[in-house]
Amino acid sequence: MRYIAKRLMAMLLTALAATVVIFMISTTVPGDPVLAQLGDLAASDPAIVKAFRARWSLDEPVWVRYGAFISHLAHGDLGMSISTFRPVMDDIRQYAPATLELATVAFLVSVMVGVPLGIAAGVWRDTWVDHVARMVSLLGVSAPTFWLAFIALSVFYGGLQIAPGPGRLDVSSIPPESITGLYTIDAMLAGDWETFRDAAAHLVLPSLVLAAATMGLITRTTRSSMLDSLTQDYVRVARSKGLSETRIVLRHALPNALLPIVTLAGIAYAILLTGAVMTETIFSWPGLGRYTFRSAVSLDVPAIMGITLIVAVVYLVINFLTDLSYLVLDPRSTRR
Repeated sequence: MRYIAKRLMAMLLTALAATVVIFMISTTVPGDPVLAQLGDLAASDPAIVKAFRARWSLDEPVWVRYGAFISHLAHGDLGMSISTFRPVMDDIRQYAPATLELATVAFLVSVMVGVPLGIAAGVWRDTWVDHVARMVSLLGVSAPTFWLAFIALSVFYGGLQIAPGPGRLDVSSIPPESITGLYTIDAMLAGDWETFRDAAAHLVLPSLVLAAATMGLITRTTRSSMLDSLTQDYVRVARSKGLSETRIVLRHALPNALLPIVTLAGIAYAILLTGAVMTETIFSWPGLGRYTFRSAVSLDVPAIMGITLIVAVVYLVINFLTDLSYLVLDPRSTRR
């Protein structure tokens, strides 16, 4: 309990520090939101500019605006979007489920492919399996996301025509009744299997593209961790006892190799949740990535601040959960 309390306190202090950093960066961002929102003609009228700045509290001192930001944040209010004229929290609730669905599927693909591939590469070092794993990880890490997205759309949608186009559903399809906001889950709950198949098919290409980089990182980390575990003394002792290689790998080497893998997996999930801007833009995926892009282009300061704070909270929560997993994987970590 002391370990958990320390981690919670550190997370809260870090979140408070993050609000200061986010707010200060938003006040120094290059560009004028007045010009971005009103345009050249309206921005040339001093009366309109003054009214706009007063409407969005841009004429207040920095410390006054920060105090108002913290006060609203304490009540779950992230402010009003300048572009959509809606509460930022409502916008995030609208777009977050699409990103959560895409990122979760991409994360599962990364783990289900990357971990077994890394284990195989570590066990059969310098064989063709190891070479394939290295090639896959190198391609995933080095290939730009936008390039993979365009290639995937060109080949499987435009050329072979075996994959659906951009978006979460076909144009003629009707979204299921919103319960969780995740189309696959909502369609399953409604028993609408046609919509479920449509939503699942639209997830394939963007999730594979989004998973490529993290899958490469997980493969490389798993391979390196397995190679280190397989050279330890307890593995030599297990082999001297005549245990099977499968049991040595799964019962002795793998559990001790999991710590760095779990740490990277947590970071990878946070990256997928918060870094899908390019993938969502190319695949016309109506998630937080596209919302972030539009907010940045229009210099929508309240939306940018809200999204950045959500990103910080996502990283903090996932790091906290990763720390808690150490209690199961390695109880000695509580004494470090």
